[in-house]
Amino acid sequence: MQNQNTGGGVLLLSHVGFSFMEDLVEALDARQLKSFVLTSLPEEEHRAQRLHDLRGLATQVTVTEDHALTRRDVDQRIEELRSQGENVLFCITVWEGYRHLMACANEQLGAGDLAEKQVLDLRDKLALRNRLADARLTRVRAARLTEETLALHQGSGRRCFVKPVSGIASYGAFPLTSRTTWADIERITADALQDTVYASAFGDGPAFLVEDYIAGREFSFEIVVVDGEANIVAMHEKCEVTETTGTVLENACTSPPESISADDCAQGIAWVRRLLSHLDLRWGCFHIEARHHASQWDLIEVNPRVGGSLISHSVKELTAGTGLLDLWIDSLLTSAAGDAETRQAFLDGLRALSFTDDGRTPTANATFFRVFFADKGRITSVGLSGDLPAEPAVAHILLEAGDTVEATSREVFLGQLLWQLPLGDRARLLPELLRASEHAIAVEYEPEAPAPR
Repeated sequence: MQNQNTGGGVLLLSHVGFSFMEDLVEALDARQLKSFVLTSLPEEEHRAQRLHDLRGLATQVTVTEDHALTRRDVDQRIEELRSQGENVLFCITVWEGYRHLMACANEQLGAGDLAEKQVLDLRDKLALRNRLADARLTRVRAARLTEETLALHQGSGRRCFVKPVSGIASYGAFPLTSRTTWADIERITADALQDTVYASAFGDGPAFLVEDYIAGREFSFEIVVVDGEANIVAMHEKCEVTETTGTVLENACTSPPESISADDCAQGIAWVRRLLSHLDLRWGCFHIEARHHASQWDLIEVNPRVGGSLISHSVKELTAGTGLLDLWIDSLLTSAAGDAETRQAFLDGLRALSFTDDGRTPTANATFFRVFFADKGRITSVGLSGDLPAEPAVAHILLEAGDTVEATSREVFLGQLLWQLPLGDRARLLPELLRASEHAIAVEYEPEAPAPR
């Protein structure tokens, strides 16, 4: 499903030098497209090596002087590329904090995308929750978290959940308990403001909401929307979710869903399409997180981007070759091309890869992946365990000996592994893989020094 095009390039927005740049450039290279990377300033400890790696990877790399990109940076880069005679077809980013900048760029470039306001509205989880509650597309409402609403919800007797109004990476998302204090919220806020990587994703600073806890098994819908047609390319079931005092860790996923029926999937697909239609989201790639309980679906959040971690790789293993990033890129290429024949060919291929309306998947494959999170401390050794029941299709170890992990209110990735399984054998293989994969990455930390007397 690749669109070969030798006459142009793509603007890639990178946050502090990362944001799936290797995957994106590889996909563009396969389509004979130039890659124009615009990145915010990497953190000092990674700067020299990361910029060296990027310059060896992409057609052009431009680095700003700040740790966060701005609208002015993007506009200026587009103007520079045009003055060089480059044909910039569209813009793409997987960093949600820049998703509105991508939308602005694509409006200039004439590629099918959301409007900037739509992206910003989706990132306002407080307003979005209540807007969808008004439309009866969610059963819960949200309120801005203050010292007063904190006490009110703690005294309500209901299970509640706290998260940033606009956040990322489960930063500061956690169940409300009787032990939660306003000082905890102030601590998380201070952590966020001091975090070079994540601070810009919170705008002027974190504001929090509180809402009723949504019960049930957690799933995500991986969706590509082209001119109003929403195709559900994959559904992932979160086999393990760990809720801590400061964040939520999504430890393991499998696809297609393992614990619910095709009828349940069909109901979820119909509900997701109603939600997208109500919000008039006619273009883009979406990672919609939801929970299923008592035969009903309810929303966690709408992410106007490809899912993080190994979601795109999982889709590639499910489809035997086409990842979610590939589909998002091709949908943008299709919209930029503008002709009906190209769009129809892309849609025909997309439909063939996607769930049917009756909740069935066309794939004979299943996937399982596990994400590993680091603990606080200095890593002395880390590597892949040697006693796994099957070889992973994808193995990423993201930290190395000598790295120091600080205590934080967000997830810190250590590594991630993905396996492809025959769908017919998944029920037999998954329990053993769940158990064995828990220790698939062996990591040791430097012993803590004893506290001074």
